[in-house]
Amino acid sequence: MAEAVFRPPKRKRRVYESYVSPLPIPLGQDCGPNKDFKMFQAEMINNSVVVRSAEDMAQLYRKGYFGKGILSRSRPNFTISDPKLVAKWKDMKTDMPVITSEKYQRRVEWATELLRRQGQDESSVRRVLEDYTQPLEHPPAERSDGVQLCDELSSDMVAKMEGTADGEKLSATNGVAGKSQDLEDPNKQSDHQQESSGLDPLGAGECMMEVPTPLPPICHDRQATLLPMGGTQPEDHSQQASLVCAREGGPVHEYVLVEEAVCDGSEREDAPARDLPQKKRLICRRNPYRIFEYLQLSLEEAFFLVYALGCLSIYYEKEPLTIVKLWNAFTRVQPTFRTTYMAYHHFRSKGWVPKVGLKYGTDLLLYRKGPPFYHASYSVIIELVDDCFEGTLRRPFSWRSLAALSRVSVSVSKELMLCYVIKPSTMTDREMESPECMKQIKVQEVILSRWVSSRERGDQDEL
Repeated sequence: MAEAVFRPPKRKRRVYESYVSPLPIPLGQDCGPNKDFKMFQAEMINNSVVVRSAEDMAQLYRKGYFGKGILSRSRPNFTISDPKLVAKWKDMKTDMPVITSEKYQRRVEWATELLRRQGQDESSVRRVLEDYTQPLEHPPAERSDGVQLCDELSSDMVAKMEGTADGEKLSATNGVAGKSQDLEDPNKQSDHQQESSGLDPLGAGECMMEVPTPLPPICHDRQATLLPMGGTQPEDHSQQASLVCAREGGPVHEYVLVEEAVCDGSEREDAPARDLPQKKRLICRRNPYRIFEYLQLSLEEAFFLVYALGCLSIYYEKEPLTIVKLWNAFTRVQPTFRTTYMAYHHFRSKGWVPKVGLKYGTDLLLYRKGPPFYHASYSVIIELVDDCFEGTLRRPFSWRSLAALSRVSVSVSKELMLCYVIKPSTMTDREMESPECMKQIKVQEVILSRWVSSRERGDQDEL
């Protein structure tokens, strides 16, 4: 059987970024073995692999386009800023989010509802939010670099608090990591939210669930920050502020600039408030309901980073997982993981960027360089067969269903490919329990094309 011939992909018309060499970073003679190498960290939560460090998220997505943001379409760049307000107040030169007063009040309502669900009485809720949402005395416009809070705090406190904050930070999203939330209504779930099957792949007894944590008591220091307490002492506000600045890139997540109407009574001091002219001003306030962006890796992407590149460590309940444990755990979570990963490993090794092809009814989509540069070239169906191309098919097709899938792929300018993962007939299930079995695996690609009788007849007439 002949190999498939790859055709040039269709380039996107508008490209707003430059191409960066993907992982792994090439090491030459002039480079030390550890100079450019970096180990990334991820966690397995609710059968999903999540990266929470902002620096790791940026590098993993930029250098190979691994994963997707849980709150974004693809790139993890979620922000609550209003683009129109950012353009209107561009002279402020600040990195803090700029939102409307209506949007800020909506977030206050969310925080109020969260505190009520946590058993707080109305007086406590009102007192906490009134103190927490007061305007700040030092607006960010007066700060030269926007991170003045970090300059006065030592890095030693960050190291002491790092272990505690890593376990608490995910709870501040008011939801489960790896699941998208409807940002307009926290009680509604996104269409992309994944249901937890209740299966514990690592045998810990129950799935690891992250639940919302109550707001901490508000310190009357105007520069105190909001973090779930989770065992920290009330007098550790300075340490918490240092941690937020160091791990989240400054007070961007903690503070927001709210555009509010302020009465201008300079002309008529005795006039009623409703008759006074109103001016728009930006007022710095604390964000009472923060939602953090994380990078969710597919199981194939996570295992490729661990096994093939060796640049990712995955933790489960603060314990690192070995390659064999991950192989078996991912298989329990996704029974077809071994087959799909072998195909993923094959295409990644050839320089393609595979992504999940669920929206087109296939297993994978293949991109050249990455989604920002080219449209996907191929929609891939993966099957595991033996040397005689026999086996239990994962997706048995009829001619009608295969023609329909081919028609869908052609309508979106993609070619349909069948990827056969061929294992030796003598390979046992015991051997498949280790990723070393891939050394005996072969891959065969077959590209399907739809025969159009009218086009064929026209080509013969021209001849």
